[in-house]
Amino acid sequence: MKLVFANSAWVSAAERLILRGGTWQSVRLRVRYGLFFHPAAGPVLVDTGYTPEALSGDRRGRMLRLYGALLKPQLNADEQVLPLLRRFGLSPDDIRTIIVTHFHADHISGLSLFPKARFIASDAAWARVKMRGHRRNLRHGVFTELFPPDFEARLQRISEKSRVAPRGDMPGGADLFDDGSVVAVDLPGHADGQFGLLFNGLDRPLLYAVDAQWLLTALIENRTPGFPATLIAEEAAAIEPTSAMLRRFLSTGGEVMLCHDPAPTAYDLAASDPEVG
Repeated sequence: MKLVFANSAWVSAAERLILRGGTWQSVRLRVRYGLFFHPAAGPVLVDTGYTPEALSGDRRGRMLRLYGALLKPQLNADEQVLPLLRRFGLSPDDIRTIIVTHFHADHISGLSLFPKARFIASDAAWARVKMRGHRRNLRHGVFTELFPPDFEARLQRISEKSRVAPRGDMPGGADLFDDGSVVAVDLPGHADGQFGLLFNGLDRPLLYAVDAQWLLTALIENRTPGFPATLIAEEAAAIEPTSAMLRRFLSTGGEVMLCHDPAPTAYDLAASDPEVG
């Protein structure tokens, strides 16, 4: 399976805010999203990363504008989602499936660019978005103006997918394409309904663990940041059990990739090579 991750933007944060025992030195974090080619579903996006819709779009509410002003993401023009598609000879209309790992702005801001796509996402989390009022959604880090108006009509509910049972330290989850190639693995802690993706059709099983941690070092060395980072977690008590599961997966030879870790990986897009992937 051809699989590539691009970096939509850079966001800087003090190391000690994202790594227990870290310094005040600033770390430049990536904001990844993915593209893979499934034999039946065709080109599939994994989130959309940051796009201008989150930072300068005229649909932004006051709180989304404040969010952008505080985080100050620096968009990476060459690796935005539309230029990435052009590298592979694709247009937005060619994308019929977008896997939405969770509903934070740096993962959904480009959904409206894809009018023909269906969205595979947590329907339980979506039900809670609809139930909560605007202010409560903001407390959960959800900016509803970033959802396409017909999001629910195009939602493919993850609860309706068949399940793959865990095998030893290999996590189970929802079989997204009914062939075992991509399994959605629940990753509670960071965000409501967050799940990662286990890619089984690679030489080495890869678990894209999204925002389970910001840094791979924090995961491997069990250095989960404490206060104030826990204030923005959906379920802070679940972060360590989720991280422990990921460490067990690593110990059996699997590979874990995170959305924001700054270190390049074998799956990251090489800006100088349009044929990468």
